[in-house]
Amino acid sequence: MQLEYTTHLPGLNELCFDARWSEIRKVADLSGSISRQTRTWSGSAIQRNATLSQWEGIRFMAETAGNGRTGTKGAQLRSYLLGLIEGELKPHEKLPTERDLAETFGVTRLTVRRALDQLGYEGRVYRTQGAGTFVSEPRIAKSVELTSFTQDMRARGLVPGSLDTVVEEIPAGAEIGARLALSPRDLVAHISRVRTADGEPMCIENTYVPAKLAPGLAARGIDGSLYQMLTETYHLKIEKAEQSIHATVLDPPLAKLLGVPEFSPAFKVLRVAYDKKNQRIEYAESVYRADRYSYDFVIFRTTRDNTN
Repeated sequence: MQLEYTTHLPGLNELCFDARWSEIRKVADLSGSISRQTRTWSGSAIQRNATLSQWEGIRFMAETAGNGRTGTKGAQLRSYLLGLIEGELKPHEKLPTERDLAETFGVTRLTVRRALDQLGYEGRVYRTQGAGTFVSEPRIAKSVELTSFTQDMRARGLVPGSLDTVVEEIPAGAEIGARLALSPRDLVAHISRVRTADGEPMCIENTYVPAKLAPGLAARGIDGSLYQMLTETYHLKIEKAEQSIHATVLDPPLAKLLGVPEFSPAFKVLRVAYDKKNQRIEYAESVYRADRYSYDFVIFRTTRDNTN
């Protein structure tokens, strides 16, 4: 493998450049599997005043070539960015600039912008106008299994918690009564709280439980899993639930509770839970941050559907 270097930018730190260039040459020269190939990098692609991010991109291209991996420059760019996001940079750390990436990979800034836009759509990065592109916090993938928030967070190695918890006993009213098959005058325990993961607000929960099924629940208070308390204290075990998910935005009060900008995207989840006797024991309205949550589904095709 032959690497040719030309430049017309003398007078810079030769020692720093030589160390970096030797590292790149070493990676390339060890790639015996493509020793017959020739690649030339010159001019703006490799400059003596290149930033650290450019050098890392150049080294990545050498390693990619050395491993025999092929693909378009756009694909190489995406692979490099994913490597930064998943391995080298922490959440909220800045990615290289569009200009650096374009020069390093020999693509237009439009190509770079499209790659970053796609990563933004996937929730891997976010942009701040005038500041750049940054690594996003990883999303929590929520499946359609019937689990509590506490179970979800612990399964992902996160510490569940709650803020601003309010527990009160109130009349069900028309809407909640209809959801739980109660009279509007029947009492329900209302639990309102902001749920957190490792101390960071993730969602806002409003849960309603018929008071006749869980007497004294409002007086007990909630510090942890409601499902666990219902099972251990009231012998109410949830067996199934009807759930709907809606896209929404956060109005200013909700955005403030979750610590995100006003009108940020969110998921609104409505759920009615049943026990094994098909008795309605919980109605919940939850609002999740869309930048930290995603929903995963497995969809099966029916055997009767023979169309293409």
